[in-house]
Amino acid sequence: MSGWTDAHCHVQEAFVREEGGAPEDLLVRAREAGVDRVVVVGTDARTSRQALDLAAGSHAVDVYAVAGLHPHDATQDAQPVRELLAARPPRLVGVGETGLDYYYEHAPRAAQRRAFALQVGWAHEFGLALVIHAREAVDDVVDVLASEGVPPRTVIHCFTGGPDDAARYLDAGCDISVAGIVTFKNAESLRDAVRLVPLDRLHVETDSPFLAPVPLRGRANEPANVAAIGAFVAQLRGEDVAKLQAATAANTERLFAFGT
Repeated sequence: MSGWTDAHCHVQEAFVREEGGAPEDLLVRAREAGVDRVVVVGTDARTSRQALDLAAGSHAVDVYAVAGLHPHDATQDAQPVRELLAARPPRLVGVGETGLDYYYEHAPRAAQRRAFALQVGWAHEFGLALVIHAREAVDDVVDVLASEGVPPRTVIHCFTGGPDDAARYLDAGCDISVAGIVTFKNAESLRDAVRLVPLDRLHVETDSPFLAPVPLRGRANEPANVAAIGAFVAQLRGEDVAKLQAATAANTERLFAFGT
């Protein structure tokens, strides 16, 4: 089945592992697996630039780019990322990934909140989608969004919470994107949440090269696997795979305003 969109992946040179080959190899395999479009997401100035460079090229699938500063890197100088956004290069569709990560806390929470709030402002300023990384931080994520204003096109990427967390994000105006974690044995609460997300607010992603779905755990993930993740989500929700594929592709096109 063709027509899948990987709503969030990292196939830049900085992320490609030796066993995954070159970025173009991953994109060719994605096309062979039925993927039409991928959204390549930056985590700092270097990987954001690499995402934009990929989006500017011609590939086996359509490539779009998101530029931002990950919460792990919240203490870095944000100005180079802002300059990338301000240039408005072709196929730049979002700000991120930004947000809050209180699980690892590689950066102080106060610094994460400042960087997150700053990038929420950039999404408003440049009229771009906002891509949020959120781990064990639902209260503060919702609080920052309330104080800064939720951009009209906002997604919680690689959602890992339960039904209550999903409801809070949805009520705040965010979409929900689901990655391979939904296939993991210990992810029953996440599966309960995914069953409840309205179909018109749902996206599927790989977050590659991380979080390969069952039965591929332990290997480098890649965009080709979004088809398997989507099929799993469809079965979980009791929906036709083709219906879920078409809906999630349309949702991601709306979220990132492809082609506008």
